[in-house]
Parts: sequence; C-alpha cells; structure tokens
Amino acid sequence: MPFYSGRSGLFRLCARAFCTALILLITTLAHAGIIRGTVTDPSGATVRGATIVLTNDAKYVGTTVSGADGSFQFVTGQSGRFALLITAQTFRQLEPPAFYADATANVERTLVLEPEWVHQAIVVTATGSPTPQPQTSESTNVLATLDLGQLNDFTSALQMMPGTAVVQAGQRGAQTSLFVRGGPSDANKVLIDGVSAGDLGGRFDLGPVSTLGVQSTEVYRGPNSSLYGADADSGVVAFRTERGTSSFPTLRLAGDYGNFFTSQERAELAGARNKLDYFGGFSWLQTSNSLPNSQFHAATATGNFGWQPRTSTQIRGTVHYGVDATGVPNAWQFYHVAANEKEGDQDLFLSGSIDHQTTLDWHNSLRYGATRKREQLTTFAPAGQLIEYNTDFGLSAYFGNAVTFTGANGYTASGRAMLSFPGNYPSHTQLVSNRDQLVYQGDYRFTPHITGLVGFQYQDERGSEPGSTYYPPVQRNNYDYHAAVHGDFKNRFFYTLGGNLAHYSLFGTQTSPHAGISYYLLRPKPGVFNGTRLTFNFGDAVREPTLTDQDDSLYTFLKNNGGQSSVDQLHIAPIGAPATRSYEGGLEQAFLGDHILFRATYFHNQFGRQIEYVGLNLVPALLPNLTPTQQQQLETFLQNNYAYELTLNSEAYRAQGIETTVEGGIGRSLFLRGGYTYLDAVVQRSFTNDDAALLGPVPTFNGIPLGPYSPLKGARPFRRPPHTGFISASYAGHKWTGLLTTAFASRSDDSTYLAGEDLSGGNSLLLPNRNLDHGFAKLDIGASYQFYKRLAVYAQTENLLSDQHLAPIGYLSLPFNFRAGLRIKLSKSAGE
Repeated sequence: MPFYSGRSGLFRLCARAFCTALILLITTLAHAGIIRGTVTDPSGATVRGATIVLTNDAKYVGTTVSGADGSFQFVTGQSGRFALLITAQTFRQLEPPAFYADATANVERTLVLEPEWVHQAIVVTATGSPTPQPQTSESTNVLATLDLGQLNDFTSALQMMPGTAVVQAGQRGAQTSLFVRGGPSDANKVLIDGVSAGDLGGRFDLGPVSTLGVQSTEVYRGPNSSLYGADADSGVVAFRTERGTSSFPTLRLAGDYGNFFTSQERAELAGARNKLDYFGGFSWLQTSNSLPNSQFHAATATGNFGWQPRTSTQIRGTVHYGVDATGVPNAWQFYHVAANEKEGDQDLFLSGSIDHQTTLDWHNSLRYGATRKREQLTTFAPAGQLIEYNTDFGLSAYFGNAVTFTGANGYTASGRAMLSFPGNYPSHTQLVSNRDQLVYQGDYRFTPHITGLVGFQYQDERGSEPGSTYYPPVQRNNYDYHAAVHGDFKNRFFYTLGGNLAHYSLFGTQTSPHAGISYYLLRPKPGVFNGTRLTFNFGDAVREPTLTDQDDSLYTFLKNNGGQSSVDQLHIAPIGAPATRSYEGGLEQAFLGDHILFRATYFHNQFGRQIEYVGLNLVPALLPNLTPTQQQQLETFLQNNYAYELTLNSEAYRAQGIETTVEGGIGRSLFLRGGYTYLDAVVQRSFTNDDAALLGPVPTFNGIPLGPYSPLKGARPFRRPPHTGFISASYAGHKWTGLLTTAFASRSDDSTYLAGEDLSGGNSLLLPNRNLDHGFAKLDIGASYQFYKRLAVYAQTENLLSDQHLAPIGYLSLPFNFRAGLRIKLSKSAGE
C-alpha cells in the first residue's frame, strides 16, 4: 500500500504540474503578440500556398504558409519593427512596409500579391483608402522608382501615361503644364503626401519639381472632387515620399555631369529603429540649357519621419522645400532676342498626420498641411530695340529682331514682335500663395465586403501680389464634406458611391457626386483568354479660380471703369467655378495567364463655365463711354501691372476620346508597356466670336478666322494634341537596370498670342490656330550597372532625336542631352 500510495501521489503531483504549465502556456499565448492576415491576388481572391517570412529588426523570426482560405498567423511574443516577405508561384515577390508592434499586439494585414508579368499596384486616389487597382473602376496609373530611372524631373515620366499631354514652354526648368483628357492645365489636384500643393485655384508648375525622395506617383484621370474637393475636376497627381526601412542607417550619394554644363548631386539618409523610421535627402541641379539667358538651378530638400508610440497609432511628419531660379528668354523664335528676365520659386510643403487603428475594422486619420509658395519674376532691363509704333498717341515699345517663323500647318509670318515696354527697371512682380489645411478621414469596414468612408477638409487660403497697387490681397475659407462607400459582391462586382458638399468663399456651395462599378465577366485564371473586366464611371467636379483669374476678372474691371452697359449687354457675371461632368466606360482583358494585359477606355468630358481670356485690344469696344485717350491710358495702366488679359467664365467645350494600353513581361526581368490616346475636343462656346456683333469681327489670316487668345467656337482647345502615345521597355537584372521610353504627339492647335504686337500695332504676326504646334517623337534611354555592392554607375540620355519642337510654337526645346555619374551606397547589413 505505501508503494501504491506514493506512486499515486507522484501521479497527482505530475498532473498538477502539467495542468499548471498548460494554463501558463495558454495564458502566455493569450497575451502574446499575434501577426496574422490574408494573402490575396489583386481581384480579392485568396492565394493558397504563399510562403510568408517574418523578421524582427532584420532577424529571422519564422516562416509559415497561407492556408486554403489564404490566411496566415505568427505568434511572436516579441516587440520590435517587423517585416514580411511573401512569395508565391506566378506572383511577384512582395515586401510591404515594415511596422512596429509590441509584444502583446494583435496585428492584422491583408497582403495583395501582384501578378509576375503585369503591374497592378495598390492605389489610394481612386477610393481614398489603399485598394488594389483591379478592385477599382477608376483610371489610375502609378509611376514607381524604376519608371523614373535616372530622371531628375517629371516632364518625361508623365508622358508615359495614357490620356495626358505634357507641355513645357522652353527648356529644362521652364514652365511645364499637364493636360489630362483634354482638361485645362490648372484642373489637376496635385498632392504631396496628402497636402494640396497647387497655387490658389490649383495651378501647378511641374518644371522645377525634383524626383528626389519620391517613392511613387499616382496619376488619376477623371474628375474626383467627391474625394478631394475643388481643383480635382480633370485629374489628381499624388506624390508620396520615401520612408526609411533598413534596420541600419543607409547613406546614398550620387553625382553626375553632362552636356550644357549640367550637373546634379544628391545625398539621402534613411533607416528605421524600433518605433522610429526616417528619411532625409538633398539635391542640387544646375544647367545652362542651350539658349541665351536660360540657365536653371534648383535646390531641393525633403524629409519623412514616422513614430509609432503604439502598435495601433502612427505619427508622421513630412517636409519638402524647393528653391529654384531660371532665366526666361521668352519665345525665342518670335524675337531672336532673349528677354532679360528671371523667374524664381521658393516652395515649402509640410504635413503632420496621426493615423489610428481604433479597432480592426475602424481606421481614423487626421492631417495638417501647410503650403507656402513664393514666385517672383524680375525684369532686369528691357530687351530689343525701342521703336515708336503708334504716332497718334506717341506709344513706344521694345521690339525683337526681324524674324520669319512657320507653324506646323505651313503658314508663315514675318516681322518684328513687341517684346517689352518702357518703364522703370529693374521691375519685380510677386505671387504669394499660402494655405493651411486640416483633413479628417475615417473608414469603417462593416463587413469584409463593405467599407464606408467619411471625411472633412478645411482650407484657409491667402493670396497676394506684394508691391502691386492694382491687386488687393485675397483670403478664402473653404469647407469640404465627403462620404463614400466601397464594396464588392463575391470579389466579382466592385462598386464605389460617394459625394462631396463644398462651400467655398469665392463661389458658394457646390455638390460633386461620383459613382463607379467594375465587373469581372471572366475571373482571372490560367489560360489564353481570361480576366475580362468591365468598368464604368460617372462624376461631377468643380474648380476654384486661380488668384490671377480672380484679380483679372473682366466683370470687376468693367464695374470699376464705368462699363455697366457692357456687363448688361454681354451678360458678364462675376468670376465663378468652372465645372466638369464626365462619363467613362472601359474594358480590361488579360491573355496567357496574366502575361499580357490590355486596357481600353472611352471617356466623355463636358467642361462648362470655363475661364476664357480677353485681350486688352477689346478695351475700346467694352468701354465705349471713354475717350480714345482714356482707353489708351487704361490699357497702358493694365500693361504696367502685367494684366495683359482679362478673365470671364464664357467658354464651354466637349472632350471625348479613347485610351488604350497594353503591357506584359518577358521573363522575370523585362517589362514592356505601350499606350495610345485619341482625343476629340471641340469648343462649343467662345466669348470672342459668340459676341462678335458687339465686339467686332475676329482677326483673320488670308480670310481664315483667328482666335488670338483663346480658341474659336468649333475649333479645338489649345495645346491638346488629338493623338498621343508612348512605348517603354524596362529591364531589372542582378547588375544591370535599363529604361527606354519614347513619347509621341501629333500637331495641336495654338496661338502665337501676338495680337496687336507688330510694328504697326496690328495682327500680322498671328497665324491660323489649326495644327499650329508641331508634332514630335521623343526618345530617352537610361541605364545603370552595379559594379560592387556599394558602387554603381549610371547614364541618362534624353531627346536622342534632338527634336526641338517638343514645346509650343515660338519656344525651342532642349536638344539631345546626356548625363553620366556614380552612385554610392553606404550601409551596414544585419550580418555585418
């Protein structure tokens, strides 16, 4: 008995110890950190058998495989900065941004794998929250690091987008405008890390913008005021700054030199440690360009700093500061004399945001943004020869040399063009745009298939032209409220419904609805013909007039100068908000198991209440109550204040067309992409010739009616070529990378804008608008070679065909140019 009694006691003791250990293990697991989620393809279908590797501060933690439902899970019990690496057959390897989690955190991630042969990125501009492209109906493309290659600006890169036309009025650093699907150049909302970056009214010059620190660029084509408020009535361009990811500090240095005395130097420092990630960079670019007085230099500094005090909370701040200056030789072909002018910019963009994952289904973000923009134009001295061109009033001006120029349409003009006016020199003009904004957005996942979003935006805008007695300071307070729902049925039918209620100081209250659907007729799967998707979108949008549009209002000018009769007769109203209504429908088709992807989209945009420009030569007709001497004095006064044109909401036009793209991979390293866009745009109303009975006949060239400042009714809008396209080939190997791009455009309508500027004050230097600007083909090639782990060489050539007609008539583009340099990377890896 004692033996059995002792043995029984031992069993009871072991059982008690086992139960205690089991309870302790369960308790530990219950409080241990868990990282889990689901692996899907871009359409939302789960991916089985994906391998997921988890690291903590670059140290291996574990490996798992996604189950039949695509799910995975790690039990960590650790704190630190975690990173995931996902691989699966027929998909591109995915390494999402690292994140901080404490030892008891419960983290959930949805990992979307991209097909190995095509590019289907995660986009934000379409729905307001990160969404795979195939789950949206909107037309959005992403420029990644490889797409930018060795480029130092976005002029060439944005030409690799369907539906876009990029127009640079000169050489490197010159004013650069983006036209999306026939819309105005100031109808695009430009965001830098979520902060509105345009001037008051959305105008944004892409010419001096550096690629430094830009991790990705989203280009959304179509109106999106329902999410972003006014100014997103033609498109959205969103720049996102790089974040530090490496566990050890990484220093990257680069420098290059090329023809036209072009040089660029860059320094970048990035890294991450526990709850903190950081990135900072600085670049300097300078060039002489190829024309007199066209030198350009730009200094850019950028930073991105993130801190996660808790697993569910992230605080982030970004800064972009750019200082640039460029000589402004003016339209060289019209004068053959360079203007003595310099344009300078000082642009500061700040953002501070708090993102909080309140629950697994509820996410909130609050962002403050600040924009400070200064633009100066300095005319050091008049250029050209002083000549009296109006003996009746004793008027003189400075004229360029005698020239002959020919448009792409074959028409020719000869003479001397007015370049500048007598006055006090040096003269200075400034344009200041300041903005503070507060943006809240919350999204809630009601079910795995329905997500709702609400948001609010407040903007305090101030604009002025310091030193001007003609233009008073302007202040605007703007409010936007928006709501949307995004969801799907069985990962086959995707939809977005939303709207915006806006109240702006300048134009009052407006609403902007939006609806989009996407449907898979054939779901993606292996095979020759698969993945057939249909899309449809509808949207309304509005645009806030720019500061100069408001200051140069024809209505205000006439009211202040006794022109009430003209206001009444011509029904001229105060400057208001241009509007857009858009419809689009598209088809996406995959071939050969997602090896090739074809997209085609039809769009129909109606642009109403557009701002048109009226030349000062119409002052006599608009103010008949004044004597000729008073009219001339008033015109001279406007010229001295750089008010060469007056504005009103009088233009309407329709722009419809078809965008097509095809892309695919050959092997794992070579990716090919091409696109073509046809644009059919026609002006339906124009102030200049609709009111010819009161304003007099329009000028003509050999009997052909001319639009000197804006297109005539029945013509095409200026600088929107009807045919544009691109082809690109990128290669990313172990040591070699390369990017070949070519962009082309057909002839487009334009004006010489030389009305009343010949030696007699006449219009002999105007040419017919139709097909006035040249078509072009631009070929660029860039490559890099990794000599060692820390050393690479690179080269970039642009405009290999040396076509100088990339710019509008009158301006000469930069001919063939090249740069070559070294790139050094200094970092300590985890194994060192």
